[in-house]
Amino acid sequence: MKRLSTLIMISLMCATGSSAGIGHEPRSPEPAVSIAIRGGTIYDGLGGEPFLGDILVANDRIVAVVKGGSRVKSRLNIDARGLAIAPGFINMLSWANESLLVDGRAMSDIKQGVTLEILGEGESMGPLTPDMKRDMERSEGDLRYPVTWTTLGEYLEHTANQGIAPNVASFVGAATVRIHELGKDDVDPTPEQLGRMRGLVRQGMQEGALGVSSALIYAPGAYAETPELVALAREAALCGGIYISHVRSEGDRLLPAIDELIDISRQSGAPAEIYHLKQAGRANWGKIDAALARIEAARAQGLRITADMYSYTAGASGLDAAMPPWVQAGGYDAWVKRLKDPQIRARVVKEMSRPAKDWENLYLAAGGADNVLLIGFKNPDLKKYTGKTLAEVATALGESPIEAAIDLVIRDGSRVSTAYFMMDEANVRRQVGLPWIAFGSDESAPASEGVFLLSNSHPRAYGNIARLLGHYVREEKATTLQSAIQRLTSFPAKNLGIRDRGSLTAGNFADLVVFDPKTIGDHATYAQPAHYASGVRDVFVNGIPVLRNGQATGRKAGQVVRGAGWQGWPNGGQCH
Repeated sequence: MKRLSTLIMISLMCATGSSAGIGHEPRSPEPAVSIAIRGGTIYDGLGGEPFLGDILVANDRIVAVVKGGSRVKSRLNIDARGLAIAPGFINMLSWANESLLVDGRAMSDIKQGVTLEILGEGESMGPLTPDMKRDMERSEGDLRYPVTWTTLGEYLEHTANQGIAPNVASFVGAATVRIHELGKDDVDPTPEQLGRMRGLVRQGMQEGALGVSSALIYAPGAYAETPELVALAREAALCGGIYISHVRSEGDRLLPAIDELIDISRQSGAPAEIYHLKQAGRANWGKIDAALARIEAARAQGLRITADMYSYTAGASGLDAAMPPWVQAGGYDAWVKRLKDPQIRARVVKEMSRPAKDWENLYLAAGGADNVLLIGFKNPDLKKYTGKTLAEVATALGESPIEAAIDLVIRDGSRVSTAYFMMDEANVRRQVGLPWIAFGSDESAPASEGVFLLSNSHPRAYGNIARLLGHYVREEKATTLQSAIQRLTSFPAKNLGIRDRGSLTAGNFADLVVFDPKTIGDHATYAQPAHYASGVRDVFVNGIPVLRNGQATGRKAGQVVRGAGWQGWPNGGQCH
């Protein structure tokens, strides 16, 4: 209570200016200020005009935002003159769930100012059955770790307790609760099974999940029909969460897929977000107007529909996204067994070679094997193909690209990590400026050393935010810096119901980034992705410096960030 009283006292004394939390310096002779970041251009995260001033921090909280500067004494004074000060950035789509277990520093993201990783696209790290835990360990590739948790909440606590630099939060995956109750086959749940799936979503929400997520081009998530998703999204909504989805098609059936997401939102009562909004495949680039119009119309009707994106023209997935979902039913072993059957293999080759009406074929969306880059293998014998196109590997193997893709899946013991070049640069630039779009890397948070160099990542792991702020804001002027920062901070925080984060406001957690708008930029390429971004000087997570003068401090300051349904909140969560 003493610390809280001190924070309130200092905040009130600072709130004598024109805005709450912004004003003259505190008049307390010895305020409990541990860090003062002085003289920087402050971007509050709320979209307001930037101004010169100081940020005062006590322990893990911001205690004042002082316009014009302050003479208050502090144990650590940081000169930010000529630099921008912003709230820590939120990575709306992170696949750091495994990389954080192996290396909690999250170097590729910390060096871009990320202070919160949002996990769980379609699949989450819990809840798990014993079979799911064994399957998870068996399918591990370069990154190895024991699966010692069962629930999503246990995973989040385990990760934070192990020591991580950024904060972490997660959705509960619709595919995960489906596997938990139905396995990996293409079946519909009975009412009793659906009831248990809904119960698992509610459990995840009460453990702190931000909502429920789906990924509807991948097996087994693709097997879920709309009523099933509505039922799960309703449980999330009842606990103050959202529904977020890699929609059923980003290409030929993009518009019906957006309609489905809007319908799920309307029926369930859950706000909804589209993961990595795009128009995949040259034939679909012209659908951007109709896609945006659908979303804008739903928003005008009062539905809270939003989206996120990454700042590149290539997506990353696996060779499973080039094959029909029916052949993947039952999991990897069943998938490979079918691919080894000559008759089934012939059918798969035929279906991969032509447009599909009921599944997403990223091989065709990319325009063929020259635009399919192989970036990650599990089998050491195949790692020599890392960074080569499917066309190049097919030539080396002496077979057609489609046959090569099938054989690589069989030989590798995995879906084979793959980048698909399929988006239009003009569309990416246009989306960057939309006020209802946040940003996510759709990648892990690796380091440019050790085990992470055994496979390539998509360059967005090292450059997604830096590319946004450097290329699209500074060079292309596709949006303003304050708008981009808002959509990296308070906008996703508000959408997700995250408390006390996302803006430079007295009383909020001190998640902060100090960077140079004139130099921030990405250096990772598809050929050489393991290059850190530049321009971010200092990063603070919960008031602790995890990056100082561009160098990682080794401090593990990250905490679990939880949604509105968490039972640990004072007076319990919001689940109805």
